[in-house]
Parts: sequence; C-alpha cells; structure tokens
Amino acid sequence: MKSLRELYKVGKGPSSSHTMGPNRAAKMFAERHPDASSFEVTLYGSLAATGKGHMTDVAVSEPLKPLAPTKILWEPDTFLPYHPNGMLFKAFDASGSCLDEWTCYSIGGGALSEGEGREMSDSGEVYAMGTLNQIMDWCERTGRNYWEYVDMCEGPEIWDYLQQIWEVMQACVERGLEAEGRLPGPLNLARKAAIYHIKAMGYQPNLRSRGLVFSYALAASEENAAGGTIVTAPTCGSCGVLPAVLYHLSRGHQFSDRKIQHALATAGLIGNIVKQNASISGAEVGCQGEVGVASAMASAAACQLFGGSPAQIEYAAEMGLEHHLGMTCDPICGLVQIPCIERNAFAATRALDSDIYATFSDGKHRVSFDHVVEVMKQTGKDLPSLYKETAEGGLAAGYTKRRFYR
Repeated sequence: MKSLRELYKVGKGPSSSHTMGPNRAAKMFAERHPDASSFEVTLYGSLAATGKGHMTDVAVSEPLKPLAPTKILWEPDTFLPYHPNGMLFKAFDASGSCLDEWTCYSIGGGALSEGEGREMSDSGEVYAMGTLNQIMDWCERTGRNYWEYVDMCEGPEIWDYLQQIWEVMQACVERGLEAEGRLPGPLNLARKAAIYHIKAMGYQPNLRSRGLVFSYALAASEENAAGGTIVTAPTCGSCGVLPAVLYHLSRGHQFSDRKIQHALATAGLIGNIVKQNASISGAEVGCQGEVGVASAMASAAACQLFGGSPAQIEYAAEMGLEHHLGMTCDPICGLVQIPCIERNAFAATRALDSDIYATFSDGKHRVSFDHVVEVMKQTGKDLPSLYKETAEGGLAAGYTKRRFYR
C-alpha cells in the first residue's frame, strides 16, 4: 500500500475525483507542452455527466488556458474500459496537427492512473501488509497498535505531516462554523452549520453532543461544496465525517494533538486498505466508497481514542462500512450538496455509535472488515452506472429534466 500522504491530501473542493484529480492531470499535461498552440480535453462517463456541477471544466482549464486556447468536450455516455472517470488530453501545434495525446483516469481521492496497475503515485509501496486481518495479527503478536505499524512503515516524519492534516481539518471546521449564506449553484441551498451549532448549545448534554457533531460535519462539508480548502478523508465529498468526529472528541474529551495524530494514522490505514483492495471512488462503487469508508475511518479513530483493542477497532471499522453497503452516489444536479452534506453528518454520528457498540463488545464477531471490503467492491460492480455519480438515478432522477449543466 502507498503512503498515507497519498490518501490525506489538502486541496480545494468540491470533488477529489472531479476537481482535484483533473486539475492535477491538466497541470501535468501543461508542463509537457508549454508551447502548444491549443488544447483539447475530452471528459468521459461520470466526469462528463456531473463535471460542470463539480466544476471539472474550471479545474481542467485553469492550468491550460493561460498557455493556449482550450476546448472541453463532454462524452457522458462513453465509458472508457478502465474507470468511469476517463480523460483524453490533446495538444496541437499552430497548423492544427496533434503533437501529443494522453489518456488518464481520476480514480478517487485526487489520485490518477494511466490504466490497470499504472497508478501515478508520488510514493512507492510503503506498507508490506495490505489487509486489516494481517495488520491486526501483527498488532496482537507484537503487543502494538495500528498507529505503531504506521510509524514503523512511514517513519517518524509522518507525524509532522499528520499534524498539518489535523490543522487543516480544524481550520476547515472553524471556517464552516463561521460562514453563512447560500452555497454556490442553482439549488440555492443555505448553509446550516452555524445554525446547528447555535441550537446544539441550547440542549442538555446528550442532545447537545449529537448536535455539535452534526454542526462540525456540516461545516466541513459546506466548505467543500463552496470550493474551500479541505482534506480528502478519503475524498472531498466525504471530507466532513472524520474531521467532525475528531474535532468533537478533541474538544469534548481534551485529547492531545499527539493522540489525534495516532487516530488519524489508524483511520488512514482503514482508508488505505479499502483504496488498495476495492475503491474510494463514487463513480466506481457508489457513495459506499466515499461516505461509507469515511465512516469506517472515523469509527476506528474514535475507538482507538477511547482505548479500544486492535480487535475492537477492527470491529468498529467493520460496522462503519457494513452499514453503508449499497449506498448509491446520486448527487442532485451533479452537486456535492444534496444528499452529500447530510450524509456526512449522519455518517459521523454513525461512526460514534459504531465505536460505542464495539467497545461494549470483546471485539469478537463473525464478519471481518476485510470481507466487507470485498463485498463492497462486488456491490459497486453490481450497481448500475446511473447510481454511480452520473446524477441520473436515485435521488437525482427527479431532477434530470432540469438540465442546469447540459
């Protein structure tokens, strides 16, 4: 598995696969052809179906247009063989002859690939073990915890990186709590984080706690929807879940930054395992791969903070993912607003429930996390494409006649 630096990335919303990934690809192509006279970019499948709602055209044009005129072509009904998020870049000279063309894929979490087994990574293989059962067995044999496996594989410098990630997450939540007004786009959706936060403070402790978690998840998700700076955890569309849980626990239980770093490391392992063995791309497996994985990551992080054993942490992560199996990716109008923002809030509270349930147990259970990852991958394959980030099925179906972005 790759470094956690490949999972936790700082960038602009609203979508890691539709904004961050294409922007990164366009920058790479621009660096190859600084003297091109014109560019043409064809977006396929899911990228084309919801690309304007996710500002894919803006993300792609930003590095290319300063160099030369750029034409964007949309092919929502054409799916390239490797992944639904395909892109074809072309560079032309002054006579109109094609200098070069390049096909790549935005495979989730801001990552890029040129095809099967050709992921474009800034780091090599860092983790020798690629399943949670393997890592859990190591923990039990050595008397260590998941974050210690991260330390062993990544080296001590990972903690400075995770501290930076934690600081960006906190800043994102706090900006979101202060922001008011409407989110961009034709839905005219009002921000709710600030209102939820104020209302939560008026309740007794039990309801107040739940309301605060809602407000923190809304804050980060609304910042993402507005194009703000967020951390992929594991994606932009699911970026509110883990920060909400960690922010809430750090404030409510006074966990130190070092403890939060360890929780981020454990959560990162969970996300990495899914990314390695299944997918974190909504266009490939539906929202179970985004919000479901985020909930599993947050479940594991919370369980560790409260002293869970490796087996209990695995159980918490398993529940966080299992109870999101089959969740479709059906963004209304192709925006990461409805149902995405609410899903982040509910997934954060489900993560805390998974932690409580796991800590009440001895950690023994029948269905392993690794098995749920396999099931999620197969479930994603079985889902029709209209339920995988095309904005054509599920909740989005009632809005298909309102062609805001066609």
